[in-house]
Amino acid sequence: MTPSSPPGLTRFNTAEDGAARAALHAICGSRAWADALLARRPYPAAEALLAASDAATAALSADALAEAMAAHPPIGSPEPGDPASAREQRGMAQAPSALRAEMLELNLAYQQKFGHVFLICATGLDATRMLDAIRHRLGNTPERERENVRTELGKINRIRLARLLETPQEGTRP
Repeated sequence: MTPSSPPGLTRFNTAEDGAARAALHAICGSRAWADALLARRPYPAAEALLAASDAATAALSADALAEAMAAHPPIGSPEPGDPASAREQRGMAQAPSALRAEMLELNLAYQQKFGHVFLICATGLDATRMLDAIRHRLGNTPERERENVRTELGKINRIRLARLLETPQEGTRP
């Protein structure tokens, strides 16, 4: 590990394929994305891994993108027992009940229109900004929305990868 390398990069680079795949699956539900990242190991620096993630996200087929989206819970309904989901959706957790109810209603309308969960990089966003985003994006065409989803997925993947790479514990799964 070089002085500028995050502590988890060496661990990720040297992990057995099964452990590395499991770590990547916790970040993104797309097998194609994980395969692309695994194929390029070892990474000389975190930036190279993040760039590979960006390229893999950009290259996802419609089916692989749907697979990735299926692993994300709706905004306002984090997966029980999933600390990443709860952490990322923290801005919605403290929202007034009326706002949460409206988000639930708009989530359903979004899923009916587009056939998948509303995906947004919720890290750092408050409930009002998420609500504004879903209202705005409901007016998109399916093609435009697919590109929005790809962009948001890329942001989420980067945040989760950075968190994985910054984890200091040795002897743990990557």
